[in-house]
Amino acid sequence: MKTAFAHNPGHEAHAEEGHPERPARLDAILSLLRDDPLWDRLHRAEPVAADPDTARLVHTDDYLRRLETTARQGGGRLDPDTYVTPESLDVALRALGAVLGVTRAVIEGEADNGFAAVRPPGHHARPGAAMGFCLLANVALAVRWARATFGAERFVVLDVDVHHGNGTQEVFYEDPNVLFISTHQYPFYPGTGAADETGDGRGRGATINLPFPAGTGDDAFRTAFRRILTPRVLRFRPEMIFVSAGYDAHWRDPIGGLHLSVAG
Repeated sequence: MKTAFAHNPGHEAHAEEGHPERPARLDAILSLLRDDPLWDRLHRAEPVAADPDTARLVHTDDYLRRLETTARQGGGRLDPDTYVTPESLDVALRALGAVLGVTRAVIEGEADNGFAAVRPPGHHARPGAAMGFCLLANVALAVRWARATFGAERFVVLDVDVHHGNGTQEVFYEDPNVLFISTHQYPFYPGTGAADETGDGRGRGATINLPFPAGTGDDAFRTAFRRILTPRVLRFRPEMIFVSAGYDAHWRDPIGGLHLSVAG
């Protein structure tokens, strides 16, 4: 089985001193990967040249103008948690391009699966606003891009994180052809992700939220995947599965309260 891989070089230009969303997060992942024998076996996916028009597959013109203007004027805050530097938009577009490159490699048969190690993250980014460290909705954009570019129709998006993937949910809340699944701590930031949030209109039933209380560990997650998620995904019969992989559900995370382990 071949795995496509891409990341966004130059990501360190998106940084604010003392902020938890910092370059060291991605550098640590890349360092561990490079020290692993599997590093040389990864298929290097060629990034796609993403631009603001690509981002418009999800995001509004007003939001993208605000993001571009804030960067051009030297940076600032788009919300209390989310910063922008003069280079942030370019960094975010390169991150998106890496995700799209991995997506293309899998669709075109160059690899069986893929992993894009990128920052800034994306699952809180709403169509019309930045939120929770996130500037562009990377996975939601990859779904829309795969649909527009390759004609794929049915997708699963699995969001595994201590926080609910509210931005991705908002994008697909009325879409019957995207099964969005989020596992997260609840109640917790951003305040969404209750079990009764199941989609709307034609998309009703295509959103599945599994809110777990603080202290939940491996056993409960295994049970949820075995009894709920796996059967539902198999019935949905997706053409592609995207995973928004957050690592703050680990028991050592200093902020979250879920107790997942590496061993599972």
